[in-house]
Amino acid sequence: MHNQITPGNTHHVATRLEQSKTVSRQTMTSLEIAELTGKRHDNVKRTIDSLVVDKIITFPQIEENSGNLGRPGRHYLVGKRDSFVIVAQLSPEFTAALVDRWQELEAQAGQFLIPATYAEALQAAADQAKDNQSLRLVILDQAPKVAAIKRLAAAGGAICITDAAKHLQLKPSMLFAWLEQHRWIFRRQGSGRWTAYQPRITAGYLIHKVTSLKADPETGVERAAFDPLVTPKGLAHLAEINIGASL
Repeated sequence: MHNQITPGNTHHVATRLEQSKTVSRQTMTSLEIAELTGKRHDNVKRTIDSLVVDKIITFPQIEENSGNLGRPGRHYLVGKRDSFVIVAQLSPEFTAALVDRWQELEAQAGQFLIPATYAEALQAAADQAKDNQSLRLVILDQAPKVAAIKRLAAAGGAICITDAAKHLQLKPSMLFAWLEQHRWIFRRQGSGRWTAYQPRITAGYLIHKVTSLKADPETGVERAAFDPLVTPKGLAHLAEINIGASL
């Protein structure tokens, strides 16, 4: 069972830093992301796998660990950028907390660097101030997005893909193409109707709207049509991963 971490106590999250002369090689483990977000580690790894399949993040390095009850296990090592994407996927409200944590880690990593000259010390101070300002801007930039995603996730009722495209400020044809390419929807052979992939239904991103059709004139069998609708959770997910940037 995980303890829920809030922006006020993220310093309790033990984050791995690879030893380096710079802070550019910092990494965070999937175990630590699970602790930060209060999610199960296996769920975190599944989320990472899904993001890798969708080519949203790069394939992470895998490391062995002792696991539960001393049994061997594995965890992922992810970089700073990908950790933001993963945490935003799992818990959008923790994005700012993660930014704060990375800022702490970079400050700690900087403590290992002892400037050799006064000029180097001045440059290090200037670089740190610039990094801190950049991180504050990231927090300010992310806050409206996080709030918008949470509103979408809390909205009621599923909507058609055309209406979802309007919410995402995309052309409907572009959204249909993206959903087909990324295995959200497909057309059965000989049919012009779109159908949702079962994993996307199971994930809660899509549902099927069932429409009754006229009975088959030859057999009298009742017929029905299934049209995919985007749920609030699915709409929030699409907004979160910013698919417009890849189109």
